[in-house]
Amino acid sequence: MQLTVLGSTGSIGTSTLDVVSRHAGAIQIFALTAHRQVDVMLRQCAQFSPIFAVMTDPEAARQLESKLKSEGLATRVLVGPDALIDVVTDARVQAVMASIVGAAGLPPSLAAAQAGKRLLLANKESIVLGGQLFIDAVKGGGATLLPIDSEHSAIFQSLPEDPRVWDSRIDKIILTASGGPFRTRDPATLSQVTPQEAVAHPNWSMGRKISVDSATMMNKALEVIEAHHLFGVKPEQIEVVIHPQSVIHSMVQYRDNSVVAQLGTPDMRVPIAYGLSWPERITSGASALDFSQLNALTFETPDLRRFPGLQLAWDALNGVQGGSAKLNAANEVAVESFLNGKIRFDQIHAVNAEVLAQEGHIQPQSLADLFELDAWARAMAEDWVVRHGQ
Repeated sequence: MQLTVLGSTGSIGTSTLDVVSRHAGAIQIFALTAHRQVDVMLRQCAQFSPIFAVMTDPEAARQLESKLKSEGLATRVLVGPDALIDVVTDARVQAVMASIVGAAGLPPSLAAAQAGKRLLLANKESIVLGGQLFIDAVKGGGATLLPIDSEHSAIFQSLPEDPRVWDSRIDKIILTASGGPFRTRDPATLSQVTPQEAVAHPNWSMGRKISVDSATMMNKALEVIEAHHLFGVKPEQIEVVIHPQSVIHSMVQYRDNSVVAQLGTPDMRVPIAYGLSWPERITSGASALDFSQLNALTFETPDLRRFPGLQLAWDALNGVQGGSAKLNAANEVAVESFLNGKIRFDQIHAVNAEVLAQEGHIQPQSLADLFELDAWARAMAEDWVVRHGQ
């Protein structure tokens, strides 16, 4: 199988390459892509010998090309966002790992869907922003969509193989959340949280943006929206519970009130390996659960005083069309602003809630409409940061 990895230098990308390295005879790397991390990309090219390496930053592409030449490596360097489309739609590619963080991941993910690829989707924003347009592209292109988020992979593994019976059998989907680093912190002190504290996740190794989303539980809000689109369930059929041990990755409750859950160590290589091998199973490199060493598994109802952003998922899904796109755009701006010291941690929610509540913009009917709405929501969020930030 020939694989393109979008965002190969990030946490999901590097975990994907770790799994691939264990199955070199069965999986070959066609292309790797990144933005600016030249030295990491150089090492990856040396190990996996991709045909192409894409750098979306022109200066980074120039540096990589020079270093590849000096090392005598044959990988060709391509430049810019259009090159991302080229390396996912190439006829030689069978599978695409979509792990570019944020809205920037939507165009290549959508192109892979339209081209009928096996699409391993770790970029939840593609579905949150793209919504039904993205799902329609998957169906129209004949693509195989396999969720890589640990929660959605767990749901997928807990559902019947035939999607036609989901509606008649499913009562609800239960997404689990670790609760992040502030699960027990006094909500009154959240205004004092530093970026260093927010990115220190207790269970998972993730990028900075995703770690902040976990700390606010906006990651779970986005996952509620994603589950709605991926599995065709109504917003009221989705529940979130806090499970600090991160052993049960999510559950499906059926009409007879039986519950099917997927368990495993908190290691992203497990859903990645499943996505690469589905419907078969391959080794992932993750440690096996040792049930004799497990302590009690506990569950809690999310405290909306501590995690007010969680409710925004249902507000977006039950509001006007395009609400999810507005929420995603606002959150990207808010998180970046927090990491750059422009707003407090507790103001992330204020930005998101304010932008979501704004009316009067277009209801998206096309990809161009979505990007117009995305740009409008970002401008609204940036204006809030200027007016109310530190």
